[in-house]
Amino acid sequence: MQWLVNGTGLLLALAIIAIGTGYIASPTTTMRSFGLPLPEDGPNIAWWLRLKGVRDIVAGLLVLAFMVWGVEREVGIVLLIEAMIPAGDMLLILAAKGSTKSAFGIHGLTAVVMILVAIPMMIGAD
Repeated sequence: MQWLVNGTGLLLALAIIAIGTGYIASPTTTMRSFGLPLPEDGPNIAWWLRLKGVRDIVAGLLVLAFMVWGVEREVGIVLLIEAMIPAGDMLLILAAKGSTKSAFGIHGLTAVVMILVAIPMMIGAD
């Protein structure tokens, strides 16, 4: 069971980094799957979207760092705290009357998976 939890944690971290990389490389294309309409067009929009990419990459690297140099309980705590990011994204999309499919299917599901991975890591840690 622990290999499944650790493997899922690793996949979550890598997925967060991949999404962040997408925001840096192709911000408007990546934004289309977020669940909100694209922001108004302007010369600085891509740079604002890239800010999200940098934060996603750092969030994923933090999980990876704790997986390499921390203990399982700490990885669980980090995942539990970071689950607030997709939960917040979900709530903001719903408040903005964006795509409920993306809100629940992407962001809500991600938050639930992060929590389900974090709890056994925190409980099972010595």
